[in-house]
Amino acid sequence: MDGWRLLVVGATGVIGAEVAVSAAARGARVAVAGRDPVRLDRVERRVGAGRGQVFDAYDLERCRDLPARAARGLGGLDAVLVAIGAVAFGRAGEVPLAVQEHLMAVNASAPVAVLEGALGVISPGGAIGALTGVIVERPVPGTAAYRASKAALAAWLDSVRAEHRRDGLTVLDARLPHLDTGFAERSLAGTPPPLPPGADLGPWVSAVLDGLLHGAGVLRPDGTHANPVSVPATPGPANPRGGIR
Repeated sequence: MDGWRLLVVGATGVIGAEVAVSAAARGARVAVAGRDPVRLDRVERRVGAGRGQVFDAYDLERCRDLPARAARGLGGLDAVLVAIGAVAFGRAGEVPLAVQEHLMAVNASAPVAVLEGALGVISPGGAIGALTGVIVERPVPGTAAYRASKAALAAWLDSVRAEHRRDGLTVLDARLPHLDTGFAERSLAGTPPPLPPGADLGPWVSAVLDGLLHGAGVLRPDGTHANPVSVPATPGPANPRGGIR
């Protein structure tokens, strides 16, 4: 990844921070954006980035402008990864409408705005991508609102991949398995259903970066890449029975 210019949006989260740090360790020049300025400052120091961008998922114009700002700072942009997310639990009709609206804003509208902004600045042959999760692949009772928001993002990625099939743009949908990050315990509402043991984070971070770098379309929770050009071996074991992310 030497010289690759990457923007990680959501770098103050557990997964986003590790993606940024791992990319920098592999030689990429990394720009970071996140919601929490204190945590963003810590990540900046770890990756040697310049001043990061603070944003709010409800400010869609700001979200759309993140890639252009990063490109100005890096002298161009080769890839953008969105790693933001929120979760809530409850059967259909149980999750408050305000929480459902928040899930759609954070899990779908904001990532789409960021990636739409990226389309105008990404270098030819570059990559965009987002984390959706295993939840897109299979229904889990008590996750209807959460799954709907992530499925909306997955559908957008699928459509954009088809629109750009001929121009060499990689559009990665990273459907990661349930990971040991504490994400489910930070739910906005409800109680998590029984979950399998979380998979190790490190190998999946590497798999996401490999997918962006080598032209993968979908990174599946069993570790396989759909539509890859050339992707290394699958990451560590994941429980195929399900999970949240």
